[in-house]
Amino acid sequence: MTSLTLQVLDVSFRWPGRGGFSVSVPAFQVGAGEAVLLLGESGSGKSTLLSLICGTIVPDKGRIEIAGQNLSDLSGSRRDRFRAEQIGVIFQQFNLLPFGTVADNILLPLSFAPQRRKRAGAAKATARGLCKALGLPPEAFDARADRLSVGQQQRVAVARALIGQPPLIVADEPTSALDATSQDAFLDLLFTQTASNGTSLLMVSHDPRLAARFDRVVRMEEIARLGRVPA
Repeated sequence: MTSLTLQVLDVSFRWPGRGGFSVSVPAFQVGAGEAVLLLGESGSGKSTLLSLICGTIVPDKGRIEIAGQNLSDLSGSRRDRFRAEQIGVIFQQFNLLPFGTVADNILLPLSFAPQRRKRAGAAKATARGLCKALGLPPEAFDARADRLSVGQQQRVAVARALIGQPPLIVADEPTSALDATSQDAFLDLLFTQTASNGTSLLMVSHDPRLAARFDRVVRMEEIARLGRVPA
């Protein structure tokens, strides 16, 4: 049986307030080294599910396990440390430190994750190697992030997520602003790097054209039930 990097079991969550949006997921999983595309339209609960998986919010009931650890068993500060160790996140808007260098941005997660820092080895050399593998020119390493092209910033965001080999990469609509050629190039880079490290990948998108690139495609409407509490 394939070992699991991520397992969601009988999870439900409702945002507070009258008329609060709710989502429930009976079962969802990502195997070790598997690349999964999670498809869903706006309002389908994708962002809520990602927040639950990343531990920034806690389910009202159920279990979310990453590498065998139930996130609900951890305090808020321990969840933050666990997320830094176990999950690399690629944000839709990249979320780079604009005045920091490329090196500063890539190395940032290691400041909060001692075990990930150990896995990175000689961290600066590892970061340089990721930059080279992702097609960034050597001179970019010491350049400010806000002086890079959008494509270069995207590569920095990927390197930041990959450094220290977290077992799970979560990518939130990272190709939404790219044309088809740029999407293909980005996915080529991402899949090459995750495959070389045996890393699991969960990418969220509304674009079904990406489906052929992934091991498995899951639609939010297939795994989640949505609702609102009457106002």
